[in-house]
Amino acid sequence: MTTTDTPTTPAAGTLGGELRDAALAALSRIGAEVPAAGDGGLPVVSPLTGEALLTVPEAGRAEVDAAISAAAEAFRTWRSVPGPVRGGVVRRLGELLTEHKADLAELVTIEAGKITSEALGEVQEMIDVCDYAVGLSRSLGGRTMPSERPGHRLMEQWHPLGVVGVVSAFNFPVAVWSWNTAVALVCGDTVVWKPSEKTPLSALASNALLRRALVEAGFPEAVSTVVLGAREAGEALVADRQVALLSATGSERMGQQVAPVVAGRGGRYLLELGGNNAAVVAPSADLDLAVRGIVFAAAGTAGQRCTSLRRLIVHSSVVDDLVGRLRSVYAGLPVGDPRADGTLVGPLTDAGARARMLAALEEARADGGTVVVGGEAVDVDGAPGAAYVSPALVRMPAQTDVVRRETFAPILYVLTYDTLEEAIELHNDVPQGLSSAIFTLDVREAETFLSEVGSDCGIVNVNIGTSGAEIGGAFGGEKSTGGGRESGSDSWKQYMRRVTNTVNYSTELPLAQGVNFG
Repeated sequence: MTTTDTPTTPAAGTLGGELRDAALAALSRIGAEVPAAGDGGLPVVSPLTGEALLTVPEAGRAEVDAAISAAAEAFRTWRSVPGPVRGGVVRRLGELLTEHKADLAELVTIEAGKITSEALGEVQEMIDVCDYAVGLSRSLGGRTMPSERPGHRLMEQWHPLGVVGVVSAFNFPVAVWSWNTAVALVCGDTVVWKPSEKTPLSALASNALLRRALVEAGFPEAVSTVVLGAREAGEALVADRQVALLSATGSERMGQQVAPVVAGRGGRYLLELGGNNAAVVAPSADLDLAVRGIVFAAAGTAGQRCTSLRRLIVHSSVVDDLVGRLRSVYAGLPVGDPRADGTLVGPLTDAGARARMLAALEEARADGGTVVVGGEAVDVDGAPGAAYVSPALVRMPAQTDVVRRETFAPILYVLTYDTLEEAIELHNDVPQGLSSAIFTLDVREAETFLSEVGSDCGIVNVNIGTSGAEIGGAFGGEKSTGGGRESGSDSWKQYMRRVTNTVNYSTELPLAQGVNFG
């Protein structure tokens, strides 16, 4: 089934019917309602089977406009709520997420195809960012600078920005929303969220928990709104002048379309786009450690993370040893139903993703590449419409166009190098710049890779893989990845507006720079 096919509806007693019942039960325990779709609507297709489990209503431009206007009105109240009180709402959201961690993770698995441990990890990431934001709610502040004029105080303040629009992708259906929302809320902003059309149930469940926290505290539900829709809904959010900040996660192509529209209306944008991530493996590397880091980064989430490892740049002296080890591990990776014990690789999001993966492998072969292991369609009982694949390990003679282009699937291209300068040049010779890593026990190599002449990515790691970032550090990348930063560090500044104040408490009126206007 391609994304444009009409999916079949699962019958009772089938795997699809089981998934539908499980999704509805999880939504009920969370307290989320699925509105009646009426005519048309969005089919909720599970990648586990390729079937549409049910249909949800699709918001058009009018519904999105109404949600944005309601959020703008709610902002007038929410911006004046003290920061620690706003933090209390986020704290309550974290408590509700903890209570319903298994329920929300089950929805993530059903809609995004993640194995259970990764789905639980995604919800834990939401809980962690709530903890972070609660602390942030009591520490947001400006600073006072020395004034050149006597009897004057020069200072900065940070004020709430307005409505924050969030457009998220299917591969992290809830965590990316929480990164933006938890921080935006404590900053005093309101949020309108357009989730991926592939994961509407996870979005309904997450927003229901936040709205419960808001209502319990006596605040309007419109502080946080979810709008379900496809391209039209996203375009409405991007174009609306009431949206002060548009945070969008997706493809490089999507970002190229979003940025000019938001900039043209004077808004701000925060973009998290593609990532063609690489790891360098040096002669001194601990290969046992490297194999563990490489396999999770490359095959985890079926290669469908923005931080997934796609290029492996290995010193010629260890490449044969490392490829041999990886071949053995790859050959034994369990592919199948992500809910089953022992499964490490679930499905691709749809048959279109599988077709793009197979086409990329054919292009790699045409460029002289050799598929060492994997890269085949895998049949799973009861799921003939799903797109399961075995992760592919491919040796390449050079970094060709297909290697420079991100394919959102579990393909790991292996390249070789002889000098660290050559490795860094290969590493940086792609348009994307999200995440990177080096495996080495040589402090000089590590520090060089971390330095200004090393990796040109926003995330640069030593002796760990490219994926699995903690929420305390700013997350984001450079070049065509978009340049945005979310989650930790000082990323909160993007969700607020800076104000410079000068206070004259003297009886004189001296001008700056000694100007005399007498």
